[in-house]
Amino acid sequence: MARNFGLMAAAVCALAFAAHAQQDKSVIDEIEKYRAALGDGNPAELWEARGEDLWKQARGPKKASLEKCDIGLGPGVVKGAYTVLPKYFGDTDKVEDLESRLVTCMVTLQGFTREEVVKDPFGGPGKKSDLEALVAYITGSSRGMKMNVAGTHPKEREAYEIGQKIFFHRGGPHDFACSTCHGDDNLRIRLQDLPNLSKVADAQRAYTTWPAYRVSQGELRSFQWRLYDCFRQQRFPELVYTSPASIALTMYLAKSANGGTYNAPAIKR
Repeated sequence: MARNFGLMAAAVCALAFAAHAQQDKSVIDEIEKYRAALGDGNPAELWEARGEDLWKQARGPKKASLEKCDIGLGPGVVKGAYTVLPKYFGDTDKVEDLESRLVTCMVTLQGFTREEVVKDPFGGPGKKSDLEALVAYITGSSRGMKMNVAGTHPKEREAYEIGQKIFFHRGGPHDFACSTCHGDDNLRIRLQDLPNLSKVADAQRAYTTWPAYRVSQGELRSFQWRLYDCFRQQRFPELVYTSPASIALTMYLAKSANGGTYNAPAIKR
């Protein structure tokens, strides 16, 4: 009798597990349909158009455009440049991601002060960010190309190693790490499935869809914003815009996505 009861309990548990798994799959399928529907007419195109205008426009105290800015493939080369970033730049002796490199060029070529450039890096109610528009234009010019971050320079290797340590470092009031949400399979927050960024396929799928237009915010968000918001949700100290820590973490994630086809700016809920 006890044996029969045990078998019945196991069968009930198995059925419950199967039903839960089926429900999870159904939810994920519906979310994917929702994302596909959002993909028709991505408002990020408006940011791309404004960014192209800003790239070519003579601005700042030096009345210069950004068309001589080297963002990874030589002065003025935009197409494909995002796929090799972050990378080491000899003129600054630093590893820079796209946003930190744009700050460098706006200071050196156009004559803005760094404080002026980074004052409003993220758009919001009643304000638009020039940096986010430039990011949209430049990243959009790499659509369909493969990620190919070299990571061979000693400072690039150092940045990658630091970024990897940051990804797995646990801390803050909740003892969180980036890997808490992005280090295992089949995790989800509310209706958002979480990619396992320690796996190549998931890293490629996730990294290559940023920056993105966030429907819930009505704004295009850059990768620096994505990291900033992750730190906020972990209750970590504020991640300073284009800080060495943010660039190191970007290096780790970007290199992990090598070989993935870039497809952004994307659209997200």
